[in-house]
Amino acid sequence: MITKDMSIGEIVEKYPFTVQVFKDFGMGCLGCAIAHFETLEEGVAAHGIDLDDILVELNKTAGAADNLNQ
Repeated sequence: MITKDMSIGEIVEKYPFTVQVFKDFGMGCLGCAIAHFETLEEGVAAHGIDLDDILVELNKTAGAADNLNQ
């Protein structure tokens, strides 16, 4: 499960399919050094994105990826 306290880099590393979710929400800066260290909560606040909305989509994507790997 993805939480607001996880770093963006950690999320993308653990769940690569979430890259598209970040792009869909206007966060195309995943390659930037700050993205590897800042939390999801910090990142979405900087971009004016609703934390709850992106968490729902990230967890849907992560769950679907986990189901494919089983």
